[in-house]
Amino acid sequence: QVQLDESGGGLVQPGGSLRLSCAASGRIFSNAVMGWCRQAPGKGRELLAGISRSGDSTFAADSVKGRFTISRDNDKTTVYLQMNSLKPEDTAVYYCAAGSGFGYSRSYHYEYWGQGTQVTVSS
Repeated sequence: QVQLDESGGGLVQPGGSLRLSCAASGRIFSNAVMGWCRQAPGKGRELLAGISRSGDSTFAADSVKGRFTISRDNDKTTVYLQMNSLKPEDTAVYYCAAGSGFGYSRSYHYEYWGQGTQVTVSS
């Protein structure tokens, strides 16, 4: 069992930055791939980024490539999403996810999900 607790969401102006954090409990963390996804009102859940167990390989969706960066600290059992150059269309609930396999670039690679944190990009 893995518990995932996101934090760091909020209101930010277009062009601004936020860093989301996801604290994971449970011994699985160092053996889990981690990811971030989001869901905007009226839309499906979109996988944004994923990171390998060791943190040496990452994936980023085309919609956020070059703007969002995923990283992890296995000692702190925490995964981060640095979001830069935010746009109004980035407004959504952002979720942290964990998977027990090796793949990390597809939604089906993830079995555990956090409760989400709201990010609103507006002037």
